[in-house]
Amino acid sequence: MTTSGRIAQLVLAAALFAATPVFAQTNDPSLTPQQLDCLNQTTAAGNANCLQPGGPAPGGSTPGGPSGGSGLPGAVGLPELIVDLFPNPGDFPGVASGGQPATPVPTPNPLRDPAGGSAPSGGGGQAGSPPPPTPPAADATPPGPAITAAPRAISGAFVPDEVLVTVDGGAADAQALATAYGLEIRSQRQSTLLGTSLVRFGIPDGRPVGVVLAQLAGDGRTSEREPNHIYELQQAAAGPSFAFQRISLDEAAANGENVNVAVIDTAIDETHPALKGVIVESFDAMPGVAVTARDHATSVAGLIAGTGDFKGMAPGSKIFHARAFEGGKSNMEIILNALDWAAEQNVQIVNMSFVGPKNALLEQASRGARARGMILVAAAGNNGPGAPYGYPAAYKGVIAVTATDAKDAIMKQANRGPYVYISAPGVDLMAPVGGGTDLVTGTSFAAAVVSGAIANLLHAEPKRSADSIEKALASTATDLGDKGRDTDFGFGLINTKAAEAAK
Repeated sequence: MTTSGRIAQLVLAAALFAATPVFAQTNDPSLTPQQLDCLNQTTAAGNANCLQPGGPAPGGSTPGGPSGGSGLPGAVGLPELIVDLFPNPGDFPGVASGGQPATPVPTPNPLRDPAGGSAPSGGGGQAGSPPPPTPPAADATPPGPAITAAPRAISGAFVPDEVLVTVDGGAADAQALATAYGLEIRSQRQSTLLGTSLVRFGIPDGRPVGVVLAQLAGDGRTSEREPNHIYELQQAAAGPSFAFQRISLDEAAANGENVNVAVIDTAIDETHPALKGVIVESFDAMPGVAVTARDHATSVAGLIAGTGDFKGMAPGSKIFHARAFEGGKSNMEIILNALDWAAEQNVQIVNMSFVGPKNALLEQASRGARARGMILVAAAGNNGPGAPYGYPAAYKGVIAVTATDAKDAIMKQANRGPYVYISAPGVDLMAPVGGGTDLVTGTSFAAAVVSGAIANLLHAEPKRSADSIEKALASTATDLGDKGRDTDFGFGLINTKAAEAAK
């Protein structure tokens, strides 16, 4: 092809990309036309005022309650989260949203290289911080074949200079792809749940992620091509625990012996008295990142399997802990690594107290885990009634848990939608934290209560299948809200005693 021909193709591709608006997720049937217009303006025109505190929020209120801030300005379809165990998170470096490249910041990115590798330090930046990407020359042709389809519209926050690709071949094919498309291999491993090789490619020349995904779309050596999405722990603002009574679980008889539960979360305080002898295996999916907080995982694990003075829902159950979050955030590659590890430990339950955008790789891994008989429990999300669906909770085969208070009222910050499966106490629960106990609130902790309840069911009947337990939870739940399953409470408040008796 002549030079003029290549330039013409580039001009056409640029025009296509510029003309393709990046729309917010619109799979929430409860969104009004005004809310959809707000979300679409946010992504297409960069107008985030309608989703920010002080601006008109869906439903006419400011989303999310107290303004903890998500650290993801302008994130598509992710209103501010309330993450009170992680105050003042500040900007999350190296994150983009809605297909827009993030402005480089001179701060090391805790999720840029979870394997602990270092990047050369740029002028004026801190040691180990990646230099800003070098834009391609105006007349340069992007590496790889010309784009034959419009660049992908991307919802949610993501690492701006990485893509995740499943490659059916081995290391040679991955290297060939890197060479052909001007990428660099930042990590590569065989995924247990995906059943193929997962490669994290870096984009060293500043091309938008949507453009690279479009370039890779037609290459038969790849099967899935996704952004490296960002996921966030689901904790809201922080009396005595009322969970046992509300979920019809006899505290004196609660027992999770011989049940293994994976907790994918922050670092954990294994020295806490409530967790003495509870953590049997640990895995660090981000070993190159310094630990700054342990409270969230400590609370989640304690609510499931706490012992001693603080009794969890299923004392005697064993926790397989995977550290995959720091500062309340993680990315898709790290989470997939943690999920694969959990699958290899043959755990029966996986507690996922986090939420992020829809991602085909996470959906595939969730299907793979369920096919292995693993019971997946996930927080429905704390982003408010007008928020898009929260994933992985919204995937089929994942038990999506919302949070209620001591009077069985819905937590006001909880996500809504037809994917919500079950309700459980999650407002002002007493839980272990560093140095003692404290009140915690969020769908994170409601998910932990459900994981503990399920551990009791498996202790009573070890061969009970994931399908059997899921159906029992639904058929025996105490109906709340509108009659039958609804978008606020799902099937209703979990009833452990009735679920155990159901066959």
